[in-house]
Amino acid sequence: AARPPAPSARGGACVAAAGTSGEGASGECHVFPPPRPGQGLRRPGLGSRLKFDEIKKANQATAKKLVEDQFSSSSEDDDEDAEVKQGKILAKTFTVYTSQTDGDASELERTRQYMNEAFQSGAMTCLICIASVKRNQAVWSCCGCFCMFHLVCIQKWAKDSLFLVSSLTDDDFGKKDYPWPCPKCRFEYKRSETPRRYYCYCGKVENPAVDPWLVPHSCGQICEREFRPSCGHKCLLLCHPGPCPPCPKMVTTTCHCKKAKPVPRRCSAKEWSCRLPCGRTLLCGQHTCENSCHAGDCQPCPRVSKQQCVCGRQTAERLCASPQWQCDWVCRKPLPCGNHTCEQVCHAGSCGNCPLSGKRSCPCEKSKFTLPCTEDVPTCGDSCDKVLECGIHKCSQRCHRGPCEICRQEVEKQCRCGKHTKRMPCHKPYLCETKCTKIRDCQKHQCRRKCCSGNCPPCDQVCGRTLGCRNHKCPSGCHRGSCNPCPETVDVKCNCGKTVIKVPCGRERTIKPPKCKQLCGRPPTCHHSTQEKHYCHFGRCPPCRQSCQKMLTCGHLCPVSCHDEALVKQTGLHQSAGPWEQPAEPAFIQTALPCPPCEVPIPVECLGQHEVSPLPCHSANPYSCKRFCGRLLDCQNHTCMKECHHITKLNSSADGKKAGPECLRCEEECTKSRPPGCPHRCVLPCHPGDCPSCLQMVKIKCHCKLTVLYIECLKLTRADLKEKELLISCKNQCPKELPCGHRCKEICHSGSCPLNCSQKVKLRCLCKRLKKEMQCSKIQGGQLSLECDALCKEMKQKASEIKEAEAKAAVEEQKRRQQAELEAFENRLKGRRKNKRRKDEVEVEQSLWQKYKNLIMLPVFGVAVVMV
Repeated sequence: AARPPAPSARGGACVAAAGTSGEGASGECHVFPPPRPGQGLRRPGLGSRLKFDEIKKANQATAKKLVEDQFSSSSEDDDEDAEVKQGKILAKTFTVYTSQTDGDASELERTRQYMNEAFQSGAMTCLICIASVKRNQAVWSCCGCFCMFHLVCIQKWAKDSLFLVSSLTDDDFGKKDYPWPCPKCRFEYKRSETPRRYYCYCGKVENPAVDPWLVPHSCGQICEREFRPSCGHKCLLLCHPGPCPPCPKMVTTTCHCKKAKPVPRRCSAKEWSCRLPCGRTLLCGQHTCENSCHAGDCQPCPRVSKQQCVCGRQTAERLCASPQWQCDWVCRKPLPCGNHTCEQVCHAGSCGNCPLSGKRSCPCEKSKFTLPCTEDVPTCGDSCDKVLECGIHKCSQRCHRGPCEICRQEVEKQCRCGKHTKRMPCHKPYLCETKCTKIRDCQKHQCRRKCCSGNCPPCDQVCGRTLGCRNHKCPSGCHRGSCNPCPETVDVKCNCGKTVIKVPCGRERTIKPPKCKQLCGRPPTCHHSTQEKHYCHFGRCPPCRQSCQKMLTCGHLCPVSCHDEALVKQTGLHQSAGPWEQPAEPAFIQTALPCPPCEVPIPVECLGQHEVSPLPCHSANPYSCKRFCGRLLDCQNHTCMKECHHITKLNSSADGKKAGPECLRCEEECTKSRPPGCPHRCVLPCHPGDCPSCLQMVKIKCHCKLTVLYIECLKLTRADLKEKELLISCKNQCPKELPCGHRCKEICHSGSCPLNCSQKVKLRCLCKRLKKEMQCSKIQGGQLSLECDALCKEMKQKASEIKEAEAKAAVEEQKRRQQAELEAFENRLKGRRKNKRRKDEVEVEQSLWQKYKNLIMLPVFGVAVVMV
């Protein structure tokens, strides 16, 4: 547990506000008086609890005051005052310029952007240290990109850049005056141009004082810097950041081709074209420029013409702008010596004298000879004495033609690092195998180069360290000191994206977005089609204060303010662990509240339409007046005795006193007579008018007494005899048999069946050979009969003959069988005389019928079968 605060010199305790650090929430120190004598001794628990509550209340009050101060310091009124003040400063800075242009400030947009960034907090950032440039800090501005840096940062940058550039080679370290570049645009400055002191933008005042009514780092005087490109005039703005605007002075000037009359124009736009043809003679000397009036030299002649080469031997079509050209022919003209020819390629003028004529030197150039051009110069016999490639020794050979040999003298050489010596030929370099252990200029890696002279080259590894922006890595070689600043810029936009400021990469996370004066274009989050006008912002839009005007269910409009996004407090979500715990802030949720009940008075009629009373619209429902209904029931005999109740109006034109479907029903039975033949009673209670038709089903058998039918009573009572005949019929075939034995063909009917049977029956002749289909009724009446024809009689006769022959043959066969049996018996009795008897046997000859009966009977039976 934490110790209680120690008592101060005054006897109290000093407690800082909870949740604050440093100077505290508001810089206040709350001193509490010591407890009374004996108070803490008697009830120590109560005293500490009271002390704790007092400290708690004081801390809450301090925190509340801090929040109010923060909100008041960032209110929109202060922002508007700052913007008004900034607008006045800008107008004052541009006054001298706009007076020359009759109030036209369209050419000042680029300069205005730089000045706006100078006023905005955090917009001006030093790319070297990635920190904001404040009004009271010494700065330096680049004349190429107009980017602003801290003076100390740019001085260190220039020093480091000069050191790195001068150490690129081994020999020129610190000897040459190298330039140093701007960190952003790489515009180069000399060593002597390194900034030493803090000046204003125009360079007139050293260490300009901070003035809240001037542009930061400005002296407030007229700039008077010469315009770029130089026109002889000077800038008319007050000392300002960024580039100077175009020259607003009026000058009288003519067009590019000098044909038009001089006209007054702005000095920044004094170059103009009259749009007429140029007409100046081109370099070919034959044609004129056909382009419109333009600045600078005319373009080369675009036409093609036939032109000769320099020597005049060949002719070709070439651009008129390039008349001089050489062909590939060698001259070959005889020289004045008469022995040699010119070896030059296509040239103009004379070929000159022979290059071999006159005095010529020997190869060592010690002796000179005058010889004809046909003879070569001889060697002089003296030593060559030309300095060899080593630069130390001379050639020891006699005068000779061609290059000298390499130096082969042995000398004692020292390696490049100076640690070893060796005797070896002069032309060979000596590099030892010792690796350099020195640290390179990056102060991280060793040189590791063999036989290093001591002036180690810069480190060739990539740096790869994360830059200050925390988004990119350093692509430069490994170096000492801080890396170059990230050259990238990031756009910081307002919520709608129409107001943009450019900040160095890495500052987009800490800089505040620009304030936009465009109206918020978000669609309303409530039900209104448009929202109240307010400026572009981040986060949620302010709550809508328009009237709700929603259409309530009753048809009226809601008169209260918009409540689609009301903040509702949630309570009871967090329970404190003890009295020492700070109570949590109440949680609010955004929700749509329902519209309040409508209070418009509405005249309402009671349920039974007996009286009318005014009621609020939200409770304007029909009510009961507690009277009897009194409406005439549907039976036209009684009235409804229920309490006043709702009645549905089925027909608006009907009588208003007629009972509705909600009224009582008459429960007495209907006593009206039924239609003749109907045995049923009326199923409805007492009712007016005729009784409804009887819809009950009657169980009755059909005419044939086989099927039970269920027929509506209404149909039987209203049907005549013919219709009843059809209703009672089951629509099936009659099951009764006619006298002839066939079934009745009629549909189920009443009475006896008709005797005229229409069934088809086969009629045959007596011999059963002929057949014919006839109606059963005609055959039963004896009207028709079928007689046999001649063929039938002939077949009958043949059949009788065949029967007789068969009978006769059967008799004979019987006799022969008996005779054979007799002979067999006799043979058994007379076995001994068998042989003798056989000799005495006489063959009995068969008759014709026995021989051919099979051949005759088969065709006859076949014909009989076919006839049948």
